[in-house]
This record gives sequence, structure tokens and C-alpha cells, in this order.
Amino acid sequence: MKTRIWTAVGLLLLFVPLLVIGGWPFTTLVYIIATICLYEFFMMKNLNFFSFYGIVSTVVLWFILLPGKESVTLFTETSITKLELLSLAILFLLSLTVMTKNKLSIEDMSFVLFGTLYVGIGCYFLIELRELDLTYILYALIVIWATDTGAYFIGKTFGRHKLWPDISPNKTTEGFLGGIACALVASFFLFQGHDLFQSHWIGLLLTALLSVSGQMGDLAESAFKRHFGVKDSGKILPGHGGVLDRIDSLLFVLPLLYILQVF
Repeated sequence: MKTRIWTAVGLLLLFVPLLVIGGWPFTTLVYIIATICLYEFFMMKNLNFFSFYGIVSTVVLWFILLPGKESVTLFTETSITKLELLSLAILFLLSLTVMTKNKLSIEDMSFVLFGTLYVGIGCYFLIELRELDLTYILYALIVIWATDTGAYFIGKTFGRHKLWPDISPNKTTEGFLGGIACALVASFFLFQGHDLFQSHWIGLLLTALLSVSGQMGDLAESAFKRHFGVKDSGKILPGHGGVLDRIDSLLFVLPLLYILQVF
């Protein structure tokens, strides 16, 4: 437990100052986080991250993370959009399955592409929301932390009905609903001092949606790990597992928050 606490403190001391500063220091941190998450995603399937296709997927990931840009100039008068680069990457990775005579299967390449998008899109919106307003990131973190805390304690105290035992044996329906309730309470107090949305009722409705989304993100990560027979996505964080284990809820919450924050 001490190791887990000290690791959490260290992460907060690193993440919070850079989050407040924003700009290129925070963007650089997100690039590092996303790259580690992609590495962990590869490792779950025992794919070689330091391979040619691993390098290609990393380049695509970094391109997706470019803040606020639909295209980037490569040379003096040549630019390429994210969609164009992704299309080229798909064609190239699929071609690798032929060139390697199926040593790299369609399943492997599909997994690589999915992992790149899964990590890239979520982390991209982390950068975009920080540029939009720091308060949105703090709101997302409060919703996730309140949901996790409520789900744990209410599930442990009152949990009787398993939520999805084939994916996550310890989660209960009571914990799932308790997490939503705690997120609503935390958001209610946050909205007293910050007008994030047009009305508190809209904010509370969005909170409920984000709480459900965050728990689905956690369950999705659990499903990945159970499918590949691993306990954690990695071992880089003592007492916490991998980086992907820590941000799985954010990867679901941030895109939804960015899309719906206009309300």
C-alpha cells in the first residue's frame, strides 16, 4: 500500500504542475504518456514495439497528437492530413502481412492500428481540452476519481450483484451505480463555483454520461487484459501496473467531454 501511495504522489507532483503550465511542456508529457501506452498495448499481445511496424504506428500516433492541426507541412509546399496519413499507414501495414508471408497476420496489424487509434484519439483530446480550458480537465479528473472512489467503497460495502464477472470479477452493479452517484455529488459542488455548462442540470446529465463512459473504459481495458491473459498492462508504475491502466477511463471520457462541452 505504501508503494502505491508514494507512486500516486509522485505522479501527481509530475502531472499537476505541467497540467497547470500547459503549452508545450504539457503536450510533451502527453506525447510521452501516449507512447508508453502504445508500447504497453503492443506488449499485451507480445508484439515487438521496436520493429518497423512499431515505428510506423508510433509516427502515426505522434501525428494524431499534433494539437489543433488538420494537416502538417512536410516540405516547402507539401502537406498531409491526419486522415491521409492514416490511410497510408493502413495500406502499408496491410501490405506487411503479404511481404512477411503472413508471419505478421491481419489480426496483428488490425490490433496495431486499433491500439494506435485507441491511445491516440483519447490523448489528442487531452491536449485539445487543456488548450480549451484547464477547468474541463479538472472536471474530467474529478468525475473519474469520484466514480472510482464511490464504485470501490460502495461496491465493497453494499455490493451483492456482479456487474460483469467474465471481464471484471470484483465489480458489482451496486458499485457501478454508487460511482455514478458520487460523481454527481462531486460535480454538484464543483458547479457551485464554476459555470462550465449552460445549466447545472445539463452539467449533471453530462456527469452521469461521463461516469458511465469512464467505467466502460475501465471495463474495456479489463477485457483486453483478460483476453490476452495479463494482470496489468505494464509494470512501469510500482503498485499501479501500467500507464494504460491509469488512464483507461480518461481515454473514454475525454473525447465524449470534448464533443459535448458545447452544451
